[in-house]
Amino acid sequence: MNNQKLGFWVLTALVVGNMVGSGIFMLPRSLAEVASPGGVILAWVLTGTGVLLIALVFGNLSIRKPEMTGGPQIYAKALFKPGSQASILCGYLVSWGYWVANFTGNVAIITTFTGYLSTFFPILTSKSDFFQIGGYTVHVGNFLTFVVCSALLWFLHFIILKGVEGAGRLNLVATVAKVAGFILFIVVTLFAFEKSNIFPLITPVHDKAGQTVSLMGQINGAAVATLWAFVGVESAVVFSSRAKNKSDIKKATITGLLIATFIYLGITILVMGVLSHNQLIHSAKPLVDALSEAIGPSGAYILAALALISLFGATIGWILLSAEVPYQAEKQGLFIKIFGNTNKYGAPNTSLIITNAASQLFIFSTISSSISSAFDFVIFVATLAFLVPYLISTVYQLKLVLKGETYENQRKNRWVDGVIAGLATFYSLWVIKAGTADLKTFLFGVALLVFGIIFYPFVPKPGKE
Repeated sequence: MNNQKLGFWVLTALVVGNMVGSGIFMLPRSLAEVASPGGVILAWVLTGTGVLLIALVFGNLSIRKPEMTGGPQIYAKALFKPGSQASILCGYLVSWGYWVANFTGNVAIITTFTGYLSTFFPILTSKSDFFQIGGYTVHVGNFLTFVVCSALLWFLHFIILKGVEGAGRLNLVATVAKVAGFILFIVVTLFAFEKSNIFPLITPVHDKAGQTVSLMGQINGAAVATLWAFVGVESAVVFSSRAKNKSDIKKATITGLLIATFIYLGITILVMGVLSHNQLIHSAKPLVDALSEAIGPSGAYILAALALISLFGATIGWILLSAEVPYQAEKQGLFIKIFGNTNKYGAPNTSLIITNAASQLFIFSTISSSISSAFDFVIFVATLAFLVPYLISTVYQLKLVLKGETYENQRKNRWVDGVIAGLATFYSLWVIKAGTADLKTFLFGVALLVFGIIFYPFVPKPGKE
């Protein structure tokens, strides 16, 4: 099979499609709960700038180290002496964390898909009793949500088994449709924008204890949530071994990021301007409610259809990414050997089966919780897990700059890349600090890492079968 089949626009679609997934449909509500309109806007700007720095790091590394393909885990391996235990362990742990982040993040997108599907099938939100397990009552809506989520996951599983390139082109079609739809949303809601809903920009916000949160505290609170919306910016890097041209990787990453940032800022500001704060924080489908406010009840169906197209495409991209990460890691000797198997179409079939089976376990949570509560928990854990490989990549870029590797007679480029990598490292550390302030979240992250260590003995070691 020819692996060099992903062109610039397919790579860009993977970046945009994976970033503009569930976040844009649910985040306006999540952000309104922790920050004023001014705090939300500043959080988007700060996060967009931080992610741009990380994107530039990924782009620079793809050019300076084109032989390093498959994702951030390969940079973790390269931080240490080649072939050493430290090199393999670091690469494996980053691969493990990155893989867990991907398949848990995929669950957030799938559950959001079902949430918007309830616009057409309200029974998905039914609280009627269905059956009991022990002392727990399962509601009709929760059970049907579980069934729909599971069906979508395994339907796309079999599509991807027919080949990564075909699934990538399907994702491209869905991405073009959703970008066009978002532009239409922005134009239509402009006419329903109410300045009184968004001004004054800076207003008091109180935490659960009733304490007033400062503007910087609001930005801190929104930092992890806004970063979730940009997770996936590294998609072109992960698929670099399948790219037609290595030069397309950096261009696709930056282009995809700029498109996503425009969409995020435009839609967030408009939703805050169309819905009152009280409406927004109680909305399970904020974009649907905003368009309904703008053009009437028909807006709910138009936006829900757009959301379903967008989330369908994002789910394809994320399942691809989730399976590709351990597959590429195994090729570099950084993961469990069975993940390296492929079928006759070149799809990583074993990795797909195990990855989607792991996602299925998380989908069971929809039986006992609402879509919004499941979304909030999963994105928080997944985003923090993604930050580790991002941080490792920026540190590796700093290592190249400090040693001067690949920078012979390029003093200016070395300084520029050093500043970019330094700022990207600082940003990553800041968000990790903001996100792990909650002890429960920190301990859950540690538990996931420890669980990964259990499987480390199954990773082939140099010189051994």
